[in-house]
Amino acid sequence: MGNTVAREDFEWVYTDQPHADRRKEILAKHPEIKALMKPDYNLIWVVVLMVLAQLTAFYLVKDLDWKWVIFWAYVFGSCISHSMTLAIHEISHNSAFGNSKAMWNRWFGIFANLPLGLPYSVSFKRYHMDHHRYLGGDGIDVDIPTNFEGWFFCTRFRKFIWIVLQPFFYAIRPLCINPKPITRLEIINLLAQLSFDIVIYYLWGVKSTFYMLAGSVLGLGLHPISGHFIAEHYMFLKGHETYSYYGPLNLLTFNVGYHNEHHDFPNIPGKSLPLVKKIAAEYYDNLPQYNSWIKVLYDFVMDDTISPYSRMKRQLKGEVKQD
Repeated sequence: MGNTVAREDFEWVYTDQPHADRRKEILAKHPEIKALMKPDYNLIWVVVLMVLAQLTAFYLVKDLDWKWVIFWAYVFGSCISHSMTLAIHEISHNSAFGNSKAMWNRWFGIFANLPLGLPYSVSFKRYHMDHHRYLGGDGIDVDIPTNFEGWFFCTRFRKFIWIVLQPFFYAIRPLCINPKPITRLEIINLLAQLSFDIVIYYLWGVKSTFYMLAGSVLGLGLHPISGHFIAEHYMFLKGHETYSYYGPLNLLTFNVGYHNEHHDFPNIPGKSLPLVKKIAAEYYDNLPQYNSWIKVLYDFVMDDTISPYSRMKRQLKGEVKQD
């Protein structure tokens, strides 16, 4: 259990962004894909129903024994919470109302954020756009672990702890790698979230509040859905930067598993990514892919050659524009 992994640094690459090149090639061959670049209005109603489902759950758990509050926070609340973060991911790409109504998407993201208990939506959008423009960019892409994470979480036990603590690292890492000045929208996101949390506590008490916060933390930590954090970009095969997952949990995650397709076409909603794969099958069928996020988590912990260092990293050239 104490074996250290062989990798001692990130895999530095000196290539341009691979997804932009493939996007141009695919669109030249399959221009019909452009018709999929439109909002998914069904996303609006799905998010509203998810918020209502969590509000109902907050009410139902308020008088339960603590053991059942914890049980339902992990079994149900964590799934809804993690799914909502991926709805917010969709909204960050303006998939709910379209690019012409960008601010509508920002306000809707703040609304979708409410049942998570912690302000997330506005800041996520700012950093996530950097992740797409500058995948692996040193000092820019905060999806890349810090050097400390790569150095310290180098045994099976420590990698397991790293997975459990994923939500904390995702919250703290931007402040270490690429801190940005706080915007007006982020302050609004924070104030709206605090107001909502206070109302939930006032109406239904500490158990409902705990259920809300615990569901978010547990859902983003040691949880089957959290396999996507590892599956998307960790280099299980040398030379491959992005990986797709085609298993059943895509039904709960707005098809975020179609990750090569998503990075190639970030302005196509998750609902349409399976159609992208079908149209351009010759580009995707032979790429490395997963069918189980649970197995990804297991392999990450047990494979002594894989660690937080197992990411491609690039030194960016030229002008860098950030949100």
